[in-house]
Amino acid sequence: MSILKRDFLPEELALECKANGLDASIAVQADQSEEETLFLLEMAEENSQIAGIVGWTDLASTNAEERLQFFSRYKKLRGFRHIAQAEPDDRFLVQPDFLRGISRLRQFGFTYDILVYPKQLPAAIELVSKFPEQRFVIDHLAKPEIKSRDLKFWETHIRRIAEFPNVFCKLSGLVTEADRHSWKPADFKPYLDVVFDAFGTDRLMFGSDWPVCLLAASYAQVKQIIEDYLHGFAAAKTGNIFGGNAIRFYNLKESANGLAA
Repeated sequence: MSILKRDFLPEELALECKANGLDASIAVQADQSEEETLFLLEMAEENSQIAGIVGWTDLASTNAEERLQFFSRYKKLRGFRHIAQAEPDDRFLVQPDFLRGISRLRQFGFTYDILVYPKQLPAAIELVSKFPEQRFVIDHLAKPEIKSRDLKFWETHIRRIAEFPNVFCKLSGLVTEADRHSWKPADFKPYLDVVFDAFGTDRLMFGSDWPVCLLAASYAQVKQIIEDYLHGFAAAKTGNIFGGNAIRFYNLKESANGLAA
């Protein structure tokens, strides 16, 4: 993990966006603190290539609505995420206190990013079923076990959650779930086939997972995997994957020709 133990700041992001033909990016929380969320918002105000922020606040707290009201003043704050994959309780997402916080998001127009492992997908399905009007997005395809080529459990549940029309999915985080030192583009095709069939091209969005992707691949390599898979798709569908769907999901005011979520 030593490659990640340094600062990654907007200037470097701008270089990656330019090199990869992207106009802007959504910055997503990595630390479960409001301090980091405020830092990201400060960076977003100073840097146009950061189109929006997915932040963190304690949605299970008794004052969650008050905190959401506070954050609603920031135009670039589009939604929230909790690192549910790290919770010891696989049913964390459906704990009563957390559900209460989720129920407050829609009134402020906030989205919710679901970060889970396959074993937590049953709880995620239960969560989204309770809030049919809330916009949800599955991060990193729910981290299928690509290295071990274990597909069945993940496929069953990712197809089930895709049945809810308010749920989107990010095409991200693939390389770090594969063999990080010897992955091949073909390793990802079975998983991409499933999500493209389940979600369609109107509810999928490219995500770089930069800088975490650097554990296994460059930004350019990550983007190339999706570009290669989309070879032969209509330009409009490719445009949706590389920006249009993210703009719509996060309700961004300004459009971009290329956007990484």
